[in-house]
Amino acid sequence: MRKTQLKKYAKLLARVGLNVKKGQTVFIEAALDQPDFVTMVVEECYKAGASEVYVDWSHQPVSKLNSNYRSLESLSEMNPWVKAKWEFKAKNYSCRLWIESEDPDGMSGVDQEKMSKARQALYPQVKPFRQALENRHQWCIAAVPGKAWAKKVFPNLSANKAVEEMWKVILHTARADGKNPIAAWKAHNADLDSRCAYLNGLGLKYLEYKSSNGTNLTVELNEDGVFAGGKEKTLQGRIFNPNIPTEEVFTSPKAGKAEGIVYSTKPLSYMGELIENFSLRFENGSVVEAKAEKGEELLKQMVSMDEGAGKLGECALIPYDSPINESGVLFYNTLFDENASCHFALGHGFNECLKGFEKLTDEECKARGINDSMIHVDFMIGSKDMSIVGITKEGVRVQIFKDGTWAF
Repeated sequence: MRKTQLKKYAKLLARVGLNVKKGQTVFIEAALDQPDFVTMVVEECYKAGASEVYVDWSHQPVSKLNSNYRSLESLSEMNPWVKAKWEFKAKNYSCRLWIESEDPDGMSGVDQEKMSKARQALYPQVKPFRQALENRHQWCIAAVPGKAWAKKVFPNLSANKAVEEMWKVILHTARADGKNPIAAWKAHNADLDSRCAYLNGLGLKYLEYKSSNGTNLTVELNEDGVFAGGKEKTLQGRIFNPNIPTEEVFTSPKAGKAEGIVYSTKPLSYMGELIENFSLRFENGSVVEAKAEKGEELLKQMVSMDEGAGKLGECALIPYDSPINESGVLFYNTLFDENASCHFALGHGFNECLKGFEKLTDEECKARGINDSMIHVDFMIGSKDMSIVGITKEGVRVQIFKDGTWAF
């Protein structure tokens, strides 16, 4: 992959993903797969005005050893140095960038029950810091190819060729393979803005999903809910793009208001393992039945992590002919696969999907229908024949999706 194009991608992450401003601190979380590229991103963050840039390196095999050998008590404890780092990020509203590259099967075989209990124990310790940062800092999730991940996606290629091919599809789907990725994202954000404006003008109360695979689900929307997509804005007015790539227009539905069944259309990578060919049945807004051909126990464990884990926190609309889906590549990675076609998310909802959220407390947002949970897990439901009908407060039916793509 040409170094000049990778530099453009690095600049895109610093200037559009994070939109680093002068004097800001940046934290980057990355594995050891592409250190040269991470170095480019660090330099671009400094060029954008960052005062400090820190990289927290990780290595999945080490993470797996920690999961296997550390006790539940040890994994459940927030060490003082970890707490201090969280306090620093929350105090300074530090920018955060995650660069994903890990093997989708890399944590296979770990004790998932132990890991789930550790996450449940850590969540209340981390939650105050997450709340302090929410809507007050810029963050972004992007990706680079790791060898194991690339071989999973392109099993018939050598490791080096698989990595090269992964670079091509990552840059293409991230709109970073052209002469001016920043301009491409400006146009893309404008398109998503126009779709949000149309949907927000309809006054929708329900979304009705149907597909020939058996999906038949009705979701109620929040009375003061809004659709968002592409770029976001902090309470300080700083614009950023939290996902590169992204194709979605999304909202957070009313917690506890969903009826019917939905079938997945792509595998879900969760906790380093794959859950495949699964379905979820909802009654009174909560999952009452979870089935999967692979990973069923992990799926059931996921939806029972806490009271909100079995409720929907997000409805995302993505056309079936999105660049990611048209690439023909199954990424086994949520960042990409969730943007191939429509998806839902179980768990935590987004306060910013309520009108006037900036004047509301977290508890008030929950009272108005935003789901609360320690998890937020996206799973893909879009199909070539999916129909989505919006139903207004007056009972008017509006076709939102037809044959898997926008009807407007």
